[in-house]
Amino acid sequence: MTETDRRESGFKSRTRVQAAREKLLAAVSPHTRTEPISLRSADGRSIAATITAPSPVPSYDRAAMDGYAVRAQDTFGASTRSPNILRESADAVGPNEAVRVHTGSELPTGADAVVMIEHVETVGAEIEVFDGVAERENVGEIGEDVTEGQPLYDPGHRLRPSDVGLLKSVGVFEVDVYDRPTVGVIPTGEELVEANPQPGEVIETNGLTVSQLVQRWGGDATYRDIVTDDENALRAAVQRDLTKDVIVTTGGSSVGERDLIPEVVSKLGEVLVHGVALKPGHPVALGIVEETPVIMLPGYPVACIINAMQFLRPVLKHVGNLPIEPTPTAAATLSRKIPSEPGTRTFARVRTEQTDDGLAATPTRASGSGVLSSVALADGWVVVPEDREGYGAGETVAVENWEALP
Repeated sequence: MTETDRRESGFKSRTRVQAAREKLLAAVSPHTRTEPISLRSADGRSIAATITAPSPVPSYDRAAMDGYAVRAQDTFGASTRSPNILRESADAVGPNEAVRVHTGSELPTGADAVVMIEHVETVGAEIEVFDGVAERENVGEIGEDVTEGQPLYDPGHRLRPSDVGLLKSVGVFEVDVYDRPTVGVIPTGEELVEANPQPGEVIETNGLTVSQLVQRWGGDATYRDIVTDDENALRAAVQRDLTKDVIVTTGGSSVGERDLIPEVVSKLGEVLVHGVALKPGHPVALGIVEETPVIMLPGYPVACIINAMQFLRPVLKHVGNLPIEPTPTAAATLSRKIPSEPGTRTFARVRTEQTDDGLAATPTRASGSGVLSSVALADGWVVVPEDREGYGAGETVAVENWEALP
């Protein structure tokens, strides 16, 4: 089909979201670059090699309670009416002796149990024990938490603060992680300006929003200057960023006279998908140039964000060896209906409110793809699948909190 034919015909067919995503992911491979980093910088990074524990935790027998370390046999038969009398010792525990310990203290030599502090009473240098303990009672064993050589994390695991703490506890202070995937973010459009718009001009927001999303999703974004609707300028911008793991453009992805970026990518490489059965935001295009994925997002802000979630995020995670976590959801009751076109996946923005009957979701009045505030001021969106003709008022739906995703 020629450029003229394409622009005159529009989108006669649209690829379903899942099929489009699978086609894109099948065309790209994860990068293999790694780097060693300290634990202080490891939160959110993806592990590049299996990590096993070099030492056990704890590395010594320790008191699990505040109290006195004893030989268990010296406490047998103790009761409130007939306490066993032990002598307080400063370090090692011998027959009929006890050493004061605190939770986490190393168990003194000779001891094999700990009597809790509330079950003893000190009288001078003597300890009255009112409750007997069994051998190893109230004692944390060596390796009770982590054993030496225990596998901890596999490649691709995304480190969390608790993981970082565990690694330090076993004596790991540096980890090999995958480099952050690099992304060139190219805002396009001759009507765009950075500030102080005149009539007919629009402040550029999509590139900034997408750049921030890339950083949140674990990538390293390079936010480029605005590129006008000129084929040569667009070609140069794409070619400049072929050193990146992913290229994402905003604007110019439809079939109008100024929608040039799909043609540019087609001439440089291949357009895999152009037009997706998704609302709002069907004029998205997905391509490959010299093995670099190019995500061509629509210019309307809401459509841009929704398509970034559906295509940029998964390809960024895939290329960067990062796990794709499911979107956090909350069950809510719809206060009014959400219409949808069969065969199209619809994303309806909603506000939520806690009521006596549970969480209620109300679709925002603004439903257009150009109303950025309808996303920024919403609490999430409800996804209507392709096989549904919408949801009715009173139905229970899943509200996706997409902005909570790492």
